[in-house]
Parts: sequence; structure tokens; C-alpha cells
Amino acid sequence: MFNSFKKRGFTLIETVVSVGVFLVIATASYHAYLGLFTLINQNQYKIIALNLANEQFEIVRNLSYSDVGIVGGVPNGKIPHIQNLIRSNISFVVTSTIRNVDLPFDGQIGSTTNDLSPADNKSVEVEIDCPLCKNFTPISLTTRVAPKNLETASTNGALFVKVFDSNGVPVPGADVRIVNTSVTPNILIDDVTDNDGLLQVVDAPPSADGYQITVTKNGYSTDRTYAVSVGNPSPTKPHATVIIQQLTQISFSIDRLSSITISSVTPECVAIPSMDFTLSGEKNIGVNIPKYSENLTTNASGMYSSSGIEWDSYTITGTDGTYDIIGLNPLNPIDVGPNTNQNISMIVSPKNTNSLLITVKDGATQLPITDAEVRLTRDVFDETQITGRGYINQTNWSGGEGQILYSDKTRYFSDDGNIDVNNPSGEIKLKNAFGEYNASGVIESSTIDTGYTSNFYNLIWKPNDQPVNAGTDSVRFQFATNATSSTTTWAYKGPDGTSSSYYTSPNSVISQVHNGDRYARYKIFLSSQSTTTTPNISDVAFTVTSSCAPGGQVIFSGLTFGTYHVEVIKDGYTTAESDIDVSSSWQENEIILTP
Repeated sequence: MFNSFKKRGFTLIETVVSVGVFLVIATASYHAYLGLFTLINQNQYKIIALNLANEQFEIVRNLSYSDVGIVGGVPNGKIPHIQNLIRSNISFVVTSTIRNVDLPFDGQIGSTTNDLSPADNKSVEVEIDCPLCKNFTPISLTTRVAPKNLETASTNGALFVKVFDSNGVPVPGADVRIVNTSVTPNILIDDVTDNDGLLQVVDAPPSADGYQITVTKNGYSTDRTYAVSVGNPSPTKPHATVIIQQLTQISFSIDRLSSITISSVTPECVAIPSMDFTLSGEKNIGVNIPKYSENLTTNASGMYSSSGIEWDSYTITGTDGTYDIIGLNPLNPIDVGPNTNQNISMIVSPKNTNSLLITVKDGATQLPITDAEVRLTRDVFDETQITGRGYINQTNWSGGEGQILYSDKTRYFSDDGNIDVNNPSGEIKLKNAFGEYNASGVIESSTIDTGYTSNFYNLIWKPNDQPVNAGTDSVRFQFATNATSSTTTWAYKGPDGTSSSYYTSPNSVISQVHNGDRYARYKIFLSSQSTTTTPNISDVAFTVTSSCAPGGQVIFSGLTFGTYHVEVIKDGYTTAESDIDVSSSWQENEIILTP
């Protein structure tokens, strides 16, 4: 009997699978190989950087104490602030920072035990960076250097730079540049504030109006000192002066930059391109010298946008040769907070001879008033106009919950049972049970009818400040709109247009996702970290216009130069009367009504 053997080869499918498996294994091995070499290289870069830092410290240790300082800095010395060094064919950036340190053992400058020789020792910080090294994390090392002998009486002073944001909170890590070319050697300091927003320059040479200081931070505005000049003879913040054995303290205020979008449209929302106007801020760098004042123009789409605007109150003035501004939303002055996106509409119409824009505001809230009757008279001229829709507000909730449509202005739709609206009557607070306030509570307004398809602008509430013990963002809002009042579904949203964000600052800009709707609701979220403290709300309002009609404003055109009499009537307000001198081709006057 013979055994028979059949020889069988690999099929094409088996071959492809085998090759695929091989490629997977080979690719994984290759990436593991590359990863190993990357890790080796990273460790190599770190070792070289540490050796370079130690090298810089060794240089400092071998200098005389008087030479330990930055070239052109305070203290002045022989160490460059920034060096580009090559080690093992790798380029490194070495940044050295040296500061005088005022230790508390012998008193400190500016304290009750004023230290007249505050430069007790020096702090040396060396940072090593490798911009061309992949995934390299900068290394920073710090040491102290002390003199061999006792300190001697100083003939210098000290300069403390304090940096705050718009709320008075210290700004750590702010970039501070100090230049003084009136002393020898010249001083150039580039440093940053500490966690308390403070930069201390100890043992600074005396100098009258010599220290030029500029403060900023990435994504923040800039604040600085100014020289006395012909164009600015009385700067609000002149260059700093340092006096012998005295402490000079100077504060700066910076905050995150904001964005603005300004549109030029007709009352029918038709875009008007190339509209000229002036935008000026209220902050001054000298007497009647605004920090920001620019002549601007909208683009071919009737839009002007900027993402680098400092928080301030701004005024828009029309300078166009073809069109007049007949309304603004929001009204002048326009508040732009830090880290916000503010949308502004300039409602324009073809220029007419001598136009007078009248803005009518509520004296208590400074908000625009809708449906006010404005009458302008002079000799045979007699014209009456009605202001556009301005704002809708609620100041009392004592009528309780259960109201769907906003007809009774003392009621609302619902709350979660943790809200008190009668202590005092009309204010919203957390409920107090057995001597302790609830931790949180929610209240939802009735459905508010704006009257027309509307654009929504700012959500405003009072008071502006809440108890510190209640914690951060103890008052939060969300806003919802619909095209119809019969809906039972309300999508509450925050400033980014989603349900995950909240309005936390009074006078917040309402998200544009709500524009085009007619009916609105708001929801308030109160919270407190203390059982003995509650936030409170006494007034809620939002500014709104129908289509592109200006709110709280009317314009009279075709006037002659001279004095006109204006009378403003609105139910619930005291009638306001005044004389207005028309003396230019376009001007704006504000009328305040008192409830």
C-alpha cells in the first residue's frame, strides 16, 4: 500500500492576509522604534537644558555681588536678559531674570518698620527653552544670591507696580516693561507680576518722571504711563518718579479684549456700505484726550468689526457726507465689558439739512423709553414723533407664580419652591427656612410679548453687585424666545447660544440666536455658599427693537439754526421740557424722564 501526499500552495487570499498581518506588525514596530528615539531625544534635550541652567548659575556664582544683575535692569549687572546659546548643535533660548529681594528680618520698605536699605539679597531665575525641539517643555530654575558683607545705606528707592482687572482683581503674569533713559546706565526691564498682581523693583535709582511703564498680557488690553508733552500737558498717569529711600506705588488696570460688530442699516434693515463714523471711549489719558478715538468706516456689506477693543463706554458720532445716524442700538454711551461680543446697529437715512436726534431715557435705569411722544416747536415749526420700542422690564414678583402670559406685572410662571418673592415684597431671594437660606433656587418668568418680530440686545438686572459670601456667579440667567406664545417648549440658552452657558454679568449681550422671534422668557438661577447669605434681584430688563427701528429715539430733519423747544410726554413719567440750540448739521440731545 502506498501513502499518497497532496501538496497544497498558498491561495491569493491567504497571501494578502499574511502580508497585511506583516504590515501591521511592521508598522507598529516602526512607530515603537520612532517613539523610543523621540523619548531618547527628549531626555537628551532635558539633560542638556539642565546642564545649561547650572552653567548659568555657575557664572552668577563667580561674579562679584555688585555684578549680579541684568544688563540695563534693576539690579544692573553683567547678565544679558535673553541669550541664544548652542550646546551639542542644539539651539537654546536662555532668559535670565534677577530681582532685588527685601527680606522681612530688618523691616520692609513701605511698612511701619520702613527698611531704608531694602535690597537684602537677589533672586536669580533662569528659564531654558528650545523652540526647535519637538515637545520640549521649558525648564525654569531659581536660586538666591546674598552679599558677603552687611548691607550699606541705600541711596535708591523702590518702584511697586500693581496690576488689576476691571473688577479690581489682581492680574498675575502680566507683562511689565519699564524703561528709563534718564539714568546711567539706562534701564530696560521686562518682567511679570506675581500671583498678587505685583511687581516689586527694589533699589531703583532715583529719577523724576523718568520711569516709562507699559503693562499688558496676551489677549488683554494695555495700560501705560505718558510723558508730559505739548499734546498732553497734564497726563492722567505721568511717567513714574522714584525718590531716595521712598516707595513709589503705581497701579494699572487691564482686562481681556472684546469684540464689536457695528452695522449701518436703514430702518428697513437694508445694509448701507461705506458709512463714516467716529468711535470714542470715555477713558482719558489726559484732559479731554480720549484713550481711544478713531474715525471708522463700514465695509461694502455695511459692517465694521474689531476683535481688539478695550472695555469702556463708547460714543458713536456720524461723520458721513451722505447719511445721518437716526438711531443707535444700544444707545450712546455704549458699554463694552471685558471678554464680550457687542453688536451695535447704526440706523441711518439720507442726510437732510440740520438733523436733530433726540434720545429719551428712563432717569432711574438709563434705558431707552418706547412710545414716548416727542414734540419739537419753533415759530411756525411744529412736529411730533413717537420713540421706537425701547425695553421691557419687571420689578415685582410678589403676585406669585402660575401666570403664563405676562399681563400682571407682579406675577411669573413658576419657581422650584426655594424662592422667596415677599421678603421684602417684590424682590427675588432664596427662601429662608428655620434661620438658614436654601443653597439654590430657580424662577421662570411669564411669556413676554414684545409686540413684533424683534431683535434682542442686552439683558440687564439689578443690583449689579451681590454678597461676596454668596460665592462667585451667585446670580445666573438664561434667555428663551419663540415665534409664538402658544408653545409649551422653551429652549433656555446662554450667551454662546447653547443651553450649557449662563449670563453672569449685568448688562450682558443677548445671543443673536434669539433675533427674529416675538415672545420671550427669562430664567433666574440663584445660589449661595453660605446659609446666612442670599443673592437678590430687584429689577430685570432687556432691550429690544422691532426690525431695525431705533429704540427710544426720534430724529427731526430739515431744521434751521436756532433755538427749539422740546416737550416729551410718556404715561407714568413727569413731562420733560427744555430748549435745544440747533447749531450744526447733525447733533444728538438726551432727554431724561422721571417716573
